[in-house]
Amino acid sequence: MSEILKISKLTKSYDDLVILKDIDLTINKGEVVVIVGPSGCGKSTFLRCINAFEKIQEGEVSLDGKVINPCKGKLNEVREKIGMVFQSYDLFPHKSVLQNMTLAPIKVKKVAKKEAEKEAIELLSRVGLASKKNSYPRQLSGGQKQRVAIVRALMMHPEVLLLDEITAALDPEMVREVLEVVINLAKEGRTMIIVTHEMSFARAVADRMVFMDGGRIVEEAPPEEFFERPKTDRLKKFLASLAYN
Repeated sequence: MSEILKISKLTKSYDDLVILKDIDLTINKGEVVVIVGPSGCGKSTFLRCINAFEKIQEGEVSLDGKVINPCKGKLNEVREKIGMVFQSYDLFPHKSVLQNMTLAPIKVKKVAKKEAEKEAIELLSRVGLASKKNSYPRQLSGGQKQRVAIVRALMMHPEVLLLDEITAALDPEMVREVLEVVINLAKEGRTMIIVTHEMSFARAVADRMVFMDGGRIVEEAPPEEFFERPKTDRLKKFLASLAYN
């Protein structure tokens, strides 16, 4: 696999508070990397630094060999190439599902409305929501909103998709329907970086696991090795706290 995303010596701080320190990580095209770690260790901030939602103090993030953070170009171009899905859905409440999905392609990428709507309906069909195209977010369940948020991100044809705790706000019975969408994307060869607390999902979908703690990457390995043969005491303690082993 060829390299698509490279993070080098990334450091992020708020005044004197260091959130991320000397992060090095390379992502290959078509790879699914899952990041886990205790709350407050910097996982979500790391994702936000990747697509320049957060400015960084040191280091750099490169996509296809081009530095994107510190941002040296147009932010919209960066976010077209690196899509992000949040746990809070971020759907426009006053727009229908179809309007939510087609707004950015039409306004940002200048895609014809008819073409954008055709693609949106195809994507909605793939996640079992074609019948909801004219519904509004308030008429959807949490799981349905999150599925819409995922396929909305796909409408921009991103090279990399970032998923930040996308099941954290969902009731347990809604989690599976969202995770199934992500597993299918992985099977298609999508390049994804996923932050999650769902360990069974992480093991099923990941090509590589990354464990963060205290703003640093402590350990990374393929899923089987990560869960069955952790090397560091810190990861062993973390997995034991989840009653995983």
